[in-house]
Amino acid sequence: MLEFIKSRRSTRRFKDIAVEDEKLNSILEAGRYAPSGGNSQSTHFIIIKNQKVLQELAEIVQCEFAKMEVIPGMYRSIANSINASKKGNYVFHYNAPVLIVTANQKDYGNNIADCSCALENMMLMANYLDLGSCWINQLKWLNENPVVRKYMEGLGMKESERVYGALAVGYADTEDGFPVREPLKRTGNEVTIVE
Repeated sequence: MLEFIKSRRSTRRFKDIAVEDEKLNSILEAGRYAPSGGNSQSTHFIIIKNQKVLQELAEIVQCEFAKMEVIPGMYRSIANSINASKKGNYVFHYNAPVLIVTANQKDYGNNIADCSCALENMMLMANYLDLGSCWINQLKWLNENPVVRKYMEGLGMKESERVYGALAVGYADTEDGFPVREPLKRTGNEVTIVE
């Protein structure tokens, strides 16, 4: 199991090939069986396979980030999204054929934790199924943006919910079609043992 976990890597280039429903259902099932605070099971999974919707969502996200300004001390990845959006042709979901959005109740104390557990389960299942995946935060960063929120509500997200993460899923655009699985060396994540 540890070797399997170590082999999971993020994929940011996808082939233009649809993910089979059977595989997508297995990924979703893995997410739905993730732990949740008090067994609340309140994570809402919004599966976007429609390419027109994915394109519209990418355009909206690009437009909204382009309106923002980079400020000193800003989280580097948010600044990168803003700068890329200002240049144009920014596709936050890397043109993956599927985007799985995880939303949860805005006022629920475990919303981020529950969505995170589901996303990790789904990433591991995608790896098991020889699919690439990448955790996507851009919708979370735009959680309170009224334009993005309205669009997501049009896709089924409830008014009381917010996005706490998403997952791009598809076949990796690599020579063999498999995701890169070479583990990255650990240079951080300090460990302190108290005995």
